Amino acid sequence: HIGSTQIPSLNSSGGTEGSGSVPGAGGTEGSGSVPAVGSARIAVKKAQLRSSPRPKKLEKLGVYSSCKAEGACKCNGWKSPNPPPTPPRTDQQSNAVNLQDPCRSCSHTLGDHVTHLENVSEDEMNRLLGIVLDVEYLYTCVHKEEDADTKQVYFSLFKLLRKSILQMGKPMLEAHDNPPFERPSIEQGVNSFVQYKFSHLPSKERQTIVELAKMFLNQINYWQLETPSQRRQRGPNEDAAGYKANYTRWLCYCNVPQFCDSLPRYETTQIFGCTLLRSVFTVMRKQLLEQARQEKDKLPPEKRTLILTHFPKFLSMLEEEVYSHSSPIWSQEFLLGSTGLQIPIHTVISASPVARPLYYSPSPIQVEIVSCGSVSPARKMVSLLEMSTVGEKRKPSEPLPHEDAKRQRVVGDIPQELINEVMATIADPAAIPETNLLSAHSARDEAARLEERRGVIEFHVIGNSLNQKPNKSILMWLVGLQNVFSHQLPRMPKEYITRLVFDPKHKTLSLIKDGRVIGGICFRMFPSQGFTEIVFCAVTSNEQVKGYGTHLMNHLKEYHIKHDILNFLTYADEYAIGYFKKQGFSKDIKVPKAKYVGYIKDYEGATLMGCELNPSIPYTEFSVIIKKQKEIIKKLMERKQVQIRKVYPGLSCFKEGVRQIPIESIPGIRETGWKPMGKGQGATQIKCSVKTEAPGYYQVIRFPMDLKTMSERLKSRYYATRKLFMADMQRIFTNCREYNPPESEYYKCANLLEKFFYTKLKDAGLLEK
Repeated sequence: HIGSTQIPSLNSSGGTEGSGSVPGAGGTEGSGSVPAVGSARIAVKKAQLRSSPRPKKLEKLGVYSSCKAEGACKCNGWKSPNPPPTPPRTDQQSNAVNLQDPCRSCSHTLGDHVTHLENVSEDEMNRLLGIVLDVEYLYTCVHKEEDADTKQVYFSLFKLLRKSILQMGKPMLEAHDNPPFERPSIEQGVNSFVQYKFSHLPSKERQTIVELAKMFLNQINYWQLETPSQRRQRGPNEDAAGYKANYTRWLCYCNVPQFCDSLPRYETTQIFGCTLLRSVFTVMRKQLLEQARQEKDKLPPEKRTLILTHFPKFLSMLEEEVYSHSSPIWSQEFLLGSTGLQIPIHTVISASPVARPLYYSPSPIQVEIVSCGSVSPARKMVSLLEMSTVGEKRKPSEPLPHEDAKRQRVVGDIPQELINEVMATIADPAAIPETNLLSAHSARDEAARLEERRGVIEFHVIGNSLNQKPNKSILMWLVGLQNVFSHQLPRMPKEYITRLVFDPKHKTLSLIKDGRVIGGICFRMFPSQGFTEIVFCAVTSNEQVKGYGTHLMNHLKEYHIKHDILNFLTYADEYAIGYFKKQGFSKDIKVPKAKYVGYIKDYEGATLMGCELNPSIPYTEFSVIIKKQKEIIKKLMERKQVQIRKVYPGLSCFKEGVRQIPIESIPGIRETGWKPMGKGQGATQIKCSVKTEAPGYYQVIRFPMDLKTMSERLKSRYYATRKLFMADMQRIFTNCREYNPPESEYYKCANLLEKFFYTKLKDAGLLEK
């Protein structure tokens, strides 16, 4: 939903008439927005749930209620012993609710989870049920949203609502300040503008201006703000932190409450002032006028003059006052008349409140390159003609099928319901561990990622241009990059660095902190050859060891995935090889030699390294995903251990003379998840004696060798040459394959260990070509 516009009819006067059928505009692919009918669908679900029998309501609330049984049970929500199938069947009859049904997690009854709701009124229970559905919907938004800032807000609201259910309280947003965030508001400012510029007009003409002002206020209330990251990609801006704060407020108080009605909702024009208006006015005005010009022949005759003639003039005059720091319309005193009384706003201009759902676009949005290499999502706006028909019923688009429904199930997969259950546990506010940046287990780029989210650092792809005059800020950043590369790469001629940094064929991913350049990666793309050459990579010395280098490279990887270039090549000196290895580079080059010979610069004394990108990996969030996956596996292991936590007596059969037994006969072995391997699974044996472990081994293998013998030879300095050491190791692999059948695990392990051994030799430069 971010970076798109949902615009009401320009031929309406700002009332609610016709505004209920606003079609969805294009949005960013993968954003957390929902179908146009999402808000109405949630309202229907809430109505259905609130009309359910009380036991059904208790069952729903029990899922989000901690267990109250004696013994300090730590279960944070009741899990049905008979979960519905995945995906659920539409023809399935709902089972009767029994308060004695045990929880699948803690075995206590449903009644033990809802004892606190026994004396709660129906109205209070219906209020809590509304919050439950909002929690479930926000959970979906968190997992669909791709933008980090938006995801973070969704997740904070998710935790807030879930906490409200647990504590049976009302959700209260904790913030340093509450709405309104600026005075005068946008609505008051526009009202003052009408009074300031048009109070002398006759009544009829003045009414036309009022209609235009209402129309403009409705546009703002429908406007979908672009994310801070998208705003940065369009080009440098002065107040990134301020815009990010306003974006977060807009999400919490204006946007999300449109479909989560358990949160208080405000109109954008009533709680924000000139700061937000200045940040969106230029782009908004340009798009509205362009849209009006494109559809001028389709507009109703009675509205054509209003929209095509008067509205552009109105916007031009308003623009002067919006960006003028001396304009009286933003003065609180201007609203006071000569009598000292405030003008009643609603009698002049007030945008009528409307219900506005979020929108989701199933089709990918094209990315366009703007000047100096910045990236900006393309805009797609709603047709004015579509918006001009008053009261017309529109067919709602079908909801998108969930991606998991399309994914083919694999034998041995963990049930999706169990995954969702574990994810809900991880998402529980009480279960989320605090991030400690000093922890040995924290990711290298974690601190940098958090700084980017707070707006401390920014990333911009920039470059010089011969076709148009570059922005002054871009030129200053290029000079800063040239200085960073020169200081950090002293063996590289300064003139050479300058030539490449300012070469229009090269681009640089710059790292900006407090308005100055502290690092960057200079590169040249070869789209026809399918690779990019990384020329320079450096972070200024006093900003190193903070994860900036890793985060820089991750941003570069995602930038190239968007441009369908999936291979990096670079020449690394001896000091940089370690860094590039950590970023996934290897000396094993995947790009065919014919593709890059003659294209990239060859550096004496440097090592050619390459990196193949996986377009399925979100590199800037990769460490977070891995951390979450580890947490999921940990939780699954804990659940499995609870199921199999049973101690069996030891095996006594060997004392009675039995030499070997089938593994599957060991008590409890199958409960752990063990399965026989291969065709001869019924004959898998466990043996009691080392002497009988490999019968006839010395008759088959004439020259045995093992790692223990090699260790003793190494300590006694037996290996005078590299070839002696390699010969003994190779003998281990050869003997193993000669004695064991190809389908055995030993045979497969020998192959794996052999491959690992020679890879290490190659990396250490010990393998002759």
